[in-house]
Amino acid sequence: MAHPLHHAESSARKFGGVPSDYQAVHEWFDASKEHLALFTHRALRHHSQGLFESERVFGLTLTNSAGRDIPVRWIGEQHVREDCQGRIPSMADWLRRIQPEPWMANGHIDRHVGSEPCGDPRVAWASDVAAGRTVLGLKDWMAARATQATQGA
Repeated sequence: MAHPLHHAESSARKFGGVPSDYQAVHEWFDASKEHLALFTHRALRHHSQGLFESERVFGLTLTNSAGRDIPVRWIGEQHVREDCQGRIPSMADWLRRIQPEPWMANGHIDRHVGSEPCGDPRVAWASDVAAGRTVLGLKDWMAARATQATQGA
């Protein structure tokens, strides 16, 4: 299948109604093509977890133009099977096949630098208010701190 329309036409043949009844669901499954127009885009939604996510997005059922309630999961299962050679992979099936790269591991936490507020600025502001170092409201205090930081740099 190359396009959500083809999936929607297949859904209309299988469940009744017209392709436009199903178009939004199939477009959702293929939305990641906007970022990568290769089959690997399917790793984001073409799996069992994607089926359950589609239910959260579209609801448990869709009423087609013939008046029939169709489980959204059935529509998703049809889409995934058509794209994945008849199977419904798990998310783990896709993730296991990612080729690890050095940038994917060994993250780091940026260290606190200079007099920049660290964490929630409300804590530092409340401390300054309690110590009598400011009578400014939080928004004005933050603006004053930003001005001090740029002047000091």
